[in-house]
This record gives sequence, C-alpha cells and structure tokens, in this order.
Amino acid sequence: MTITHHPDDDVLAAYAAGTLDDGSAFVIAAHLAMCGACRSAVRDFECIGGVLLGETEPSRLGRAHDGAVMQELAAPQELRRKLAVTTAPDTAVDNLISIFGQSSWKWRGFGVHSADIGVPVDNGMRVFLLKAAAGTRMPQHTHSGVELTLVLKGAFQHEFGRFEPGDIEMADGDIDHRPIVDAGSECVCLVAMNGRLQLHGLVGRLLQPFVRI
Repeated sequence: MTITHHPDDDVLAAYAAGTLDDGSAFVIAAHLAMCGACRSAVRDFECIGGVLLGETEPSRLGRAHDGAVMQELAAPQELRRKLAVTTAPDTAVDNLISIFGQSSWKWRGFGVHSADIGVPVDNGMRVFLLKAAAGTRMPQHTHSGVELTLVLKGAFQHEFGRFEPGDIEMADGDIDHRPIVDAGSECVCLVAMNGRLQLHGLVGRLLQPFVRI
C-alpha cells in the first residue's frame, strides 16, 4: 500500500498536542494507523511538545492544570491504540464497525450511502462512513465547512489527484471538485465534516435540496 496524500504538518502538530476537535482527531488517528510516515511525524511533534512542556514554569501552569494538559496529550495516543487494527485496508471498514458500532446505511443520493458509527463529536463536526457505488460520479461541488476524508476501501479521483486506501483528503470552501469512484469496486471512506456540500450550476441548485451530506 502506497499512501500519497497526507494531512498537513500543522494538522499533525495539532493532533500531537491534543488540540484538534474530536471528529478530526478520530479521522487523523485512523490515518496514522495506516501511515508510518505520519506516525513518525507525530512522534517528532510529541517530542517537541514534551520538551516545551518541560521547560514551562510550574507556576504558570499550576499542578491541577498541568495534570489536565497531560491527560489531553494522552488522549490521541489512546484513540490511535484502539484504531491500530485498521492497518489492513481490506479489513479497515469491518474493524472500525466492530469497535465503534454502526447504524444502518442511509441513501444520500448519487449512488452514495452514509452510516453513523457513534463517534462523539464537538464543534459541529460529524463523523460517519461514506459508501459510493463503483463508477459513481459526484456532481461538481465545494463545501460550506471543513471535510476530512480517509479512504478505507476502493479509490476515487478528481481534479486534484487520485485517492486510494490510506490517503486522506482535506477540503473546504476553497476546494472545488468532482470526485469519480473507480469503476472496479465501491469506495468506502471515513469522513469528519462540518457544514454541507455546496453543489454548482443549474442542475446542482435543483438537486441541492435532496443532498443530505
């Protein structure tokens, strides 16, 4: 498995510091379970953070706050430990469901279904599985918020590249694309998202009320 699309360094640094929202941290943790390069980068950020924390004056943090900081720093590592079973792409979907559970698949339009996996979220960030049938062509769209998409099975491509198992895409209102799923098999992704898809063009405006992603 070759992973070519990774989170930005500032996202990995925030993950290491425990400052990402829960939904984003969950998807990043799943990516780390599949990506050795990013695990190494997070370890480096954790080491840097540990040094900086050690050099902080105790009087500035206080004992109670220092304990809270250490608990916050430990949380992402615990989440990553739970997700370590996702390292094999062929079993990543089943393993995620077995750990966190899954509601039924719900039709969202365009050959796409989603399923909640019961991950607690904050800041309006939803976490869910997204499944698209082989050959699905999504309409041209952008986003009203932020979306992190981790491919677990299959592949898709659009104007900005091809995404296979382990690859992660980060999209927001500045990204305008039209994902197309490979014809050979369905594509299943783990998604953290706030806001909604924003469709373009006359057809997009007509279809917007029926899109529930």
